Amino acid sequence: MTAGKTTSGGSSGPLTSVDPGASSAAQSPDGVLPDSTRDVALALALRQAKTCLGGLQALAHWREPVDGRLRLVASDELAPAGADAWAQLRCEQDAAPARAVRRGGYVWVDGDALGIGASGTAAVPFLGADGPMGALSVLTGAAGEPDEMQRSFLRAIAAWAAARVHGVPRPSAPGAVAMVERSVLMGELTAALAEAVTAQDVVQAVADYVMPPFGADGLLVQVLNKDDRLYAVGSAGYPQEFTRLMDGFPLSDYATVHDVVRTRTPRFIESRADYDRLYPSMSRVSANSPKEAWAFLPMIASGRIIGLCTVSFSEPRPFSDDERTLLTALSGLVGQALERARLYDLEHARARELQRGLLPSALPRLPAACAAARYLPAAQGEEVGGDWYDVFPLSAGRVAIVIGDVMGHGLAEAATMGRLRTAVSTLADLDMPPDELFDRLNDLVSELGEDFYATCLYAVFDPVARTCSYALAGHPPPVVVHSDGAVHSPVVAADPPLGAAQPPFETHQLRLPGESLLVLCTDGLIESATQDVEQGLARLRQVLAQAASSTAYFQVADEDDDVRQLEELCDTVVSALLPDSRQTNDDAGLLIVHTRCADPRDIAGCDLPEDPRAAGQARQYIRAQLAAWGLADLVLTTELLVSELVGNVIRHASGPLRLRLLRSRTLICEVYDGSLNTPRIRRADYTDEGGRGLQLVAALSKHWGARYLQDGKCIWTEQELPDTEPLGAESAAPHAA
Repeated sequence: MTAGKTTSGGSSGPLTSVDPGASSAAQSPDGVLPDSTRDVALALALRQAKTCLGGLQALAHWREPVDGRLRLVASDELAPAGADAWAQLRCEQDAAPARAVRRGGYVWVDGDALGIGASGTAAVPFLGADGPMGALSVLTGAAGEPDEMQRSFLRAIAAWAAARVHGVPRPSAPGAVAMVERSVLMGELTAALAEAVTAQDVVQAVADYVMPPFGADGLLVQVLNKDDRLYAVGSAGYPQEFTRLMDGFPLSDYATVHDVVRTRTPRFIESRADYDRLYPSMSRVSANSPKEAWAFLPMIASGRIIGLCTVSFSEPRPFSDDERTLLTALSGLVGQALERARLYDLEHARARELQRGLLPSALPRLPAACAAARYLPAAQGEEVGGDWYDVFPLSAGRVAIVIGDVMGHGLAEAATMGRLRTAVSTLADLDMPPDELFDRLNDLVSELGEDFYATCLYAVFDPVARTCSYALAGHPPPVVVHSDGAVHSPVVAADPPLGAAQPPFETHQLRLPGESLLVLCTDGLIESATQDVEQGLARLRQVLAQAASSTAYFQVADEDDDVRQLEELCDTVVSALLPDSRQTNDDAGLLIVHTRCADPRDIAGCDLPEDPRAAGQARQYIRAQLAAWGLADLVLTTELLVSELVGNVIRHASGPLRLRLLRSRTLICEVYDGSLNTPRIRRADYTDEGGRGLQLVAALSKHWGARYLQDGKCIWTEQELPDTEPLGAESAAPHAA
């Protein structure tokens, strides 16, 4: 070990290693582990010793073979003053490590030896073939000396560390061999529990490291909930039927466990006969269990019972005192690990619920677009971040498409993302062009503070004009897949990220074929430590080209099949670009939209004169066009709507005046004029001769609104087509312009 070197110490902080000089650790015999591995073993031993005793500090000393001095070789975040005080101890000193080495066994010394608020120090020696080689010490904060269970486990940790760090030879006595072997395995369990993240990880660690050394072949881990029922977290060696039987079992009906919970002490039952004699009311459980001996171990964390760990055996067996002590100590470690894992599982579930709430629960299926998406959180931290995407309908059958990335990862970035997504939806309601929408969004991000930035791509697909207008704020450009399999990404200059940009923003425009795939992503999908954005985009285009050549994405008439193929394409892209998503250090978002341009036969329009004749000509045109479309049932309503809209233009606005009809899932009527005046519904009194026109429009149409153009405005209405079901959640109303 080297001066100043640190080795991970898990939740309790880094292990501080101290220069051992000529310590015996530095002069260990052949077969001893390398320095780095010994550091890890010491880190695990110190952390678990500190956890077992609820300690404030844990330390390791090695004994110098020349002068017998004890040199501090490792500590768990010991302050410099404490390190100096115990950096080197004479063997005759009264300090706990020196006393443990002299005695060759456990010692307890009252008092705060290092001025850290400790109530006392527990120490045990690292025992070698020729006697004590050093000492493992824990300064505790709780009043009173550690109990026998804690002392026994401290000795087991020291034995495991000595075997790992200093190559201690195996004792000759069979019983001692077994205990050393178990101590080594238990040290490995502590290491596995330290790395366990979820409750299932904890169960797996117990199955791997507790069952084998004791010859067990059954494991059941249950947690005690507030409803006083035991719920199975995981099991091994039991049939599913039995695990289901024990899941949700009332504590009041489980006499065995009730005793364990009430007394907070383990219960060891060595045969089925003993079980039936002690607990005759549990015959149903006994009859269904395939086991013949059990160790019922209470799991205690933060001073309370959190559940039960049952280790079981297919044959009757006795439990020695050493086995009972060790299993009891281990159950405490398992309880602490499980409590930590359950908190992680709870926070993980909350984080996923938050992310689901912030992202759209389902993307709409629109006449002009269907979409599929993927969100992959970074491997580290909460599984929430700042990536988002959305698709929503606009007037005239147009579609708004957005993808963005708040820089950073975590709850704060997720909250910012939620605000931006809401703002985009609100601004899109005003039918703003992409550059103007970014002007407003940039102001919002700037107001959040200097440390907030976001990249974004906002696009509006117009199926009638066959264009996609979009703006980029520090974001990767879209990738377009044509129906012939050609793939390209426009080369444009992106504006700076939102929060760092100075308006104006630039709007870019793409001409799209009748059908295409628009592929949008965040940089977490295409950028990594091994490739930049351009290389990632090239790889994305390659993957899309291969996929497009093998799948008929543009020959699917059924909407469900369309979405299914888009979902499969998302999986293909993610698998190719992020083969091991657990290794990603950034959130990744992917949105694939299948766009369809409008059929020219579903579009009709005409110019109208700027005089009172316009309404009559509009009605005449409507009758002819709706008859041609087979929509004669809508003629009367449509004539009333268009008459009101055209009449308003004649009375309150100015030309040029134009009428356009669009047939889609609804019938869309649009009246264009050259005025920017805003139409408003007003309250008309009974005596008023006018003022009810827009009230009539609102009453007769499913939706209506207005959007503004560079040279005027458009007032539009939507009506349900006859003999069709109302639009559902998958084809929501256009955002009112």
